[in-house]
Amino acid sequence: MKNISTLSLFGKKVLIRVDFNVPLDDHFNITDDSRIQAAIPTIKKVMNDGGKALIMSHLGRPKNGFENQFSLKHIIKHLSDLLEIPVRFSGNCIGENTATDINAMENGDVLVLENLRFYTEEESGDSAFAKQLAELADVYVNDAFGTAHRAHASTAIIANYFPNNKYFGLLLSRE
Repeated sequence: MKNISTLSLFGKKVLIRVDFNVPLDDHFNITDDSRIQAAIPTIKKVMNDGGKALIMSHLGRPKNGFENQFSLKHIIKHLSDLLEIPVRFSGNCIGENTATDINAMENGDVLVLENLRFYTEEESGDSAFAKQLAELADVYVNDAFGTAHRAHASTAIIANYFPNNKYFGLLLSRE
């Protein structure tokens, strides 16, 4: 895979796998945002190119589907502050509602998809789940250094669905 530094992403839906598995306190405040900070250059590259940044990540270890304390909605305000734009949130990471949220985006927008780990198919490396994720975008970017070694649907498996449009993000390239 190549990195995205020389790629033009104008008008492209760019699915970025990040590692936003950050610690939250009892009031859902982020207590260490270093993982989010590390992904900012890649997200800004997509934004500044006029692409549509679709952010996907894990958060915590939910056991049985949706669990509020592990929802990525809790990082939206902080990410919005860091990017200095309103970041949107999709209450799922696949499906019709997610596709509708993506279709409502303008170039330069950022949309965070709900926690991938709400689906057991993520950790099992399910191909059908990876395909559903892949169908959301034109380009896949892996910028999740901490999880790049795992054979999860959103890291290793999804890359199969982007034979000519898979890239490393700026963090992964640096590492």
